[in-house]
Amino acid sequence: WGLPYFLGRLYLNNLDGLRQLAIGIFAGGLAYIPFTMIEGVKGPILHLMVYGVNAFEDWGQARRMGGWRPVVFMQHGLMVGLWMMTAALIGTWLWQTGTLKKFQGRKIKPLVIVLIIAFFLCRSTGAYSLFGMALLVLFSAKWFSTSLPLLFIMGYIVFYLYIAASGQFSSKDVMGFITSLFGEERASSLKFRFDMEEILGDKARLRFLFGWGDSGGNRVYNDYGQDISVTDSLWIITFGTNGAVGLASLFSSLLLPVIVFCLFRYPARTWSNPKVAPAAVLGVALTMYVFDCVLNAMTNPIFAVIAGGISGLVLKAPESLKVKKATAPPRIRSLPHPKLG
Repeated sequence: WGLPYFLGRLYLNNLDGLRQLAIGIFAGGLAYIPFTMIEGVKGPILHLMVYGVNAFEDWGQARRMGGWRPVVFMQHGLMVGLWMMTAALIGTWLWQTGTLKKFQGRKIKPLVIVLIIAFFLCRSTGAYSLFGMALLVLFSAKWFSTSLPLLFIMGYIVFYLYIAASGQFSSKDVMGFITSLFGEERASSLKFRFDMEEILGDKARLRFLFGWGDSGGNRVYNDYGQDISVTDSLWIITFGTNGAVGLASLFSSLLLPVIVFCLFRYPARTWSNPKVAPAAVLGVALTMYVFDCVLNAMTNPIFAVIAGGISGLVLKAPESLKVKKATAPPRIRSLPHPKLG
């Protein structure tokens, strides 16, 4: 987390730097398209073909919606879905705001459409939800000049972390609603995660402030010394190993820059400005990643880079958004020559 964060804070701490980062992520998403297409048909085979090691053994988790969920060179298909969601979101906003009209000599609109199609073929329903939420946030800013949806999402994240870390959350209160919304299969998977988080949370609260460290004490074992716990979400891993101090530090470093960005530096009415649009969509993408960390632990250093860049940006006064008019060069006027004779 630390090195990517400081790289972003040192070298991408202005609107131009964040623009380059946004374009780079968009290019990375385009580069991943052929790999996701291959694995969508053949299954997660590329890691084995290139490196000779099968990094993803549970093919049952990769089978989704009549095809395969691509894994490519990442740890899990959910991580690929989150990456492609971020790239598709950035491409959509750069196109809609006119920030980027061409990329590598090609019009951006067809590239964005292809990228969105490739993203939906990643078969990650969680990433679909994040994409829809992010578009709602961005177009609310564009049409209504408000960042309230984004602030509401961040408020939900903070509220959930508080009640879950303090032991006040019970999955029994919400499972009925989740089952009616997502179906029995998805609800049972989510219930298993909640049940694991409850027993892991009980263990973490034994060392509430600073956690168990990396000794493995945050895990839950049976009478025979076997580890019976499964950790799916980043928040419970951080809470167990680093305690409430580590949990607050990590999530504050990810969310606070975005809060300052939208409340005190660049309000929602400026997010459609081509100079601000890349930074705005990166802030929204970072918030979606933090939302995902409540359920999953798909760590990707690019989000730490984004957090560092936005942190460096908001520490400075807002940059001028006025377009400088090009001044015409002064005309050279020759002095009149006296008439001869």
